[in-house]
Amino acid sequence: MSSLPRRAKIKVQTAVPIDEYSSFSELSSASEEDDKEDSAWEPQKKVPRNPKQPVCKESKPKRVPRGKKNTLKISDGSEGVVVKELNSSVLIADVDLEDRKNKLDTVQTLKTAKTKRKNSAQSPSAPRTKKLKVGEETNKVSNFKSESNSTETPSTSTLWEGACKKEEDEDDYTADQSPLKKIKTESCPQGQPVRFPANASNVVEEAEMNWDIVQVLSERTNIEPWVCGNIIRLFNDDNTIPFIVRYRKELINNLDADYLREVQQTLEELRTVAKKVRGTIQKIKKEGKMSECLLRALLNCKTFEELEHVSAPYKTGSKGTKAQRARQLGLEEAARTLLENPGMLNLLSYIQPSVKGLSTLQDIETGVQHILADMIAKDRETLDFIRKLCQNRYISIQSSLAKVSSKKVNEKDVGKFHLYQNFSCNIRNIQHHQILAINRGENLKILTVKVNIPDGVKNEFCRWCIQNRWRPRRFARPELMKILHNSIDDSFKRLIYPLLCREFRAKLTSDAEKESVMMFGRNLRQLLLTNPVPGRTLMGVDPGYKHGCKLAIISPTSQILHTDVVYLHCGQGFQEAEKIKRLLLNFNCSTVVIGNGTACRETEAYFADLIMKNYFAPLDVVYCIVSEAGASIYSVSPEANKEMPGLDPNLRSAVSIARRVQDPLAELVKIEPKHIGVGMYQHDVSQTLLKATLDSVVEECVSFVGVDINICSEVLLRHIAGLNANRAKSIIEWREKNGPFINREQLKKVKGLGPKSFQQCAGFIRINQDYIRKLCSQHTESAGSSQRVAVTSLAGVEVTSEKPGKKKSKTAANVVLKPDPLDQTCIHPESYNIAMRFLSFIGGTLCEIGKPEMQQKIKSFLEKEGIEKLAERLQTTVPSLQIIIDGLSQPESFDFRTDFSQPDFKRSIVCLQDLQVGTVLTGKVENATLFGIFVDIGVGITGLIPIRNVTEAKLSKTKRRRSLGLGPGERVEVQVLNIDVPRSRITLDLIRVL
Repeated sequence: MSSLPRRAKIKVQTAVPIDEYSSFSELSSASEEDDKEDSAWEPQKKVPRNPKQPVCKESKPKRVPRGKKNTLKISDGSEGVVVKELNSSVLIADVDLEDRKNKLDTVQTLKTAKTKRKNSAQSPSAPRTKKLKVGEETNKVSNFKSESNSTETPSTSTLWEGACKKEEDEDDYTADQSPLKKIKTESCPQGQPVRFPANASNVVEEAEMNWDIVQVLSERTNIEPWVCGNIIRLFNDDNTIPFIVRYRKELINNLDADYLREVQQTLEELRTVAKKVRGTIQKIKKEGKMSECLLRALLNCKTFEELEHVSAPYKTGSKGTKAQRARQLGLEEAARTLLENPGMLNLLSYIQPSVKGLSTLQDIETGVQHILADMIAKDRETLDFIRKLCQNRYISIQSSLAKVSSKKVNEKDVGKFHLYQNFSCNIRNIQHHQILAINRGENLKILTVKVNIPDGVKNEFCRWCIQNRWRPRRFARPELMKILHNSIDDSFKRLIYPLLCREFRAKLTSDAEKESVMMFGRNLRQLLLTNPVPGRTLMGVDPGYKHGCKLAIISPTSQILHTDVVYLHCGQGFQEAEKIKRLLLNFNCSTVVIGNGTACRETEAYFADLIMKNYFAPLDVVYCIVSEAGASIYSVSPEANKEMPGLDPNLRSAVSIARRVQDPLAELVKIEPKHIGVGMYQHDVSQTLLKATLDSVVEECVSFVGVDINICSEVLLRHIAGLNANRAKSIIEWREKNGPFINREQLKKVKGLGPKSFQQCAGFIRINQDYIRKLCSQHTESAGSSQRVAVTSLAGVEVTSEKPGKKKSKTAANVVLKPDPLDQTCIHPESYNIAMRFLSFIGGTLCEIGKPEMQQKIKSFLEKEGIEKLAERLQTTVPSLQIIIDGLSQPESFDFRTDFSQPDFKRSIVCLQDLQVGTVLTGKVENATLFGIFVDIGVGITGLIPIRNVTEAKLSKTKRRRSLGLGPGERVEVQVLNIDVPRSRITLDLIRVL
């Protein structure tokens, strides 16, 4: 019996990289765990497959009585644990094949295994490692360590019994899908948010460090450890942010996309640090310079600054530090003797007159001092003390005007930084935009920046070192204590103080960059989710002086009806007015969209004057101003050339301006996000971080709005979660070749769209049922009695040209060739079965989706039953049930962007001279920054609401959330506080959000 726990222990450990982290190196991870935990166990290495059989003999019998279920219930008397069937498509093939090979042997040993299980302390811990989650495996490993010599300790299944009870009907949650489509990241996806036991929250990383990545991530993001553990597992399984935020809310404690993105970025930073540490360790080992102390210091590094501090002396080409040169002279023994047994130290014995650095007693004392200073500066406990000490003291960052010649710096640029020419602020209170401004001034060599640490910190640090950490173990002579005092002073001044300054600056800059990027992302989201203006014929105007104003009239379906050029500001305004009126009347267009570029103000005044004179009667014409940022770049792009071949690039800009009002999301996704111009200091932040964040925000917006797969463009489709340019292209090609998609299941037939991609994108794909029914009826009429053949043709099943293959034939067998009304909703296919059961509970049908009858049935049933109790009956979570309720209640053409503001349509213009202090106006937010909100109040220049005037009381409840703060497109009521005409600045106060 003693060998069985050892085998089971090894099996559980090796299952971590195999099951949950298949992207890592399975063999190296497994062998590393084995060496670490049980170096004496050899049969595992000699015969890799055989040691798995004893585990299978325990685990496989549990599958027999539950053969018809996709979940596995392991029973041990009154205690039990339910383990979820994992996504077998991503499991290591060897484990799967091994289980199948041993199936017959397992059944034969059923009775023996049951007998052993009753007497074994780790009864439910060892079996079925193939189907265990990371958290469960880690929990069981720790229990094996503590229980290997005991047979009376209760089973670890008691820890999981309550959390996993609801897993029993996993079948129902996955809506009749095969196990290939099931999620494998969560331990209890259908239960309440899983709070893993303390010893089970660890996540095994490829590069092991002396710190736990879950705990560090939790500390840096202020998010609970169990949530961080779940997020890591979800990201490791290649889940996208939109999918997690919408369909895995219970696992992330209802975090929004911004917080999730912040956690993802922090996680990537930590992994990059760990990876770089591993590379540094290998490099130093190869050079033969690695020591136990250095290895420990490297594995303790959590930031790039710490790693740089520790590894700097060992860089290739470095002449070495003072401490390194002293060690090469053989003085390290003297330094250690000074600390451990100073009475035995005789520095005179180290004098060698012929050797440089050892010729005099002073040289030896200096060398010992350098070694001690290096030891102090790289000691973890010492650095932790000084960092903690700085947290409670006034540490300031100061900037002043640099002493540079006027030839190098533009005088105009110097004036921009007048606020920071004699600036000082506590690092805990400094604002993010101030850090970015100071950094920009320093990069331009206009400012010099330093971090000021008070002398009190140094004095207390030196006193602590002498009295505590670096106090000699025995009596030391005064001359030796003087060396120690000098070492501590030198260590602080030459090594620790610069390290602290770098850390403070790096932390401030990193936080400021992240906040700037997050602000850019929030602004971009607000802009992309601007309420569309469908059903209107629009005239887009790209203003200009010498080259004229470019016009483009587009239909309600975004088709180009007419393009032209008019010269409004060259003395031909009256003649061109007739042309404009004729175009508006011919195309029945009553809405003009003007770009906010060059000549915008004059063009706006021109149209406002004609509207006030009722020149366009009988049309009631209105106009609006829209940002044209990025329009010129898009007009000469390959995408624009493909979409509008043969059209002049200047006229393409006018088309883009008009479409930005008709459907902002569909048009703005064509432009690289950083060219939209709604950020702050975007050129001073990490471009990699900026691009990743903005692309993620675009993906989030497009996914949450959803796309009709049968009419959407390839550009829009590639931004859906789980898709990319190649997959979007394959979908469009499939649609052109085989006709429109009938249901979501057909996506599985598209080349390059595997189970994971389908899982991520399916909930965000819409299929318009009216369009499909109309199409099917047309084919039915044309085909006569061959209706079934027509529908099959529509579904894209190729009888002659499709190559037979295992994957395609399997997919074809699973595809149901008929429309599904649930495909027009936000309900994920994995929840279709639950949705159907919910409909049976309330007495509804699929034909009533989105109708008032359905809304009334749901409302009355929830009032009687309650959503929590209903979720329990359906064996799902409340967030999942809420999505089902929303999907069944929302009308077919529902668009949640209607909650956001539309463009501000106007008929008249206001001049700067009309403004007075105290005037109350309405305006539209143009941009939001960390220091204030820029508002277009219609006078040609934007006014600024200082951030101190944007208080929570002035925001509506829905705007108080971080992700829904004031952003581009919001309509606000403001009051003029100050007008600075020479500097063209207007200061505003926020009254309320309209």
